[in-house]
Amino acid sequence: MAKLTTDELLDAFKEMTLIELSEFVKQFEDTFGVTAAAPVAVAAAPAAGGAAGGAEEAAEQDEFDVVLEAAGDKKINVIKEVRALTSLGLKEAKELVESAPKAILEKVAKDAAEKAKEALEGAGATVTLK
Repeated sequence: MAKLTTDELLDAFKEMTLIELSEFVKQFEDTFGVTAAAPVAVAAAPAAGGAAGGAEEAAEQDEFDVVLEAAGDKKINVIKEVRALTSLGLKEAKELVESAPKAILEKVAKDAAEKAKEALEGAGATVTLK
């Protein structure tokens, strides 16, 4: 396979439809075992239906955000764990940990979110699932 330059790859993406790009991202995530979720908290719009609808929605929630509330005393261990979970570089992971509270992972399955929470708490961090 011929190696593509970054510019050639970007040109190829520009020619794709949003649906094709979405399918590409899903396949990329599956192939390399990564997530394309940005480590930034995003506020969701409230559901139309009032508080009763919100309570039902919370009971059926299947996607969670893993939010780092505080790094604790063992910041280096937390940075290592963030790097393992997000595939960020050392500098980016350090900045993310130091800017807590921040979302580490967004819209992940419940079991993946719980595993990430356990790993981060094991490293000394304070973590919540939203």
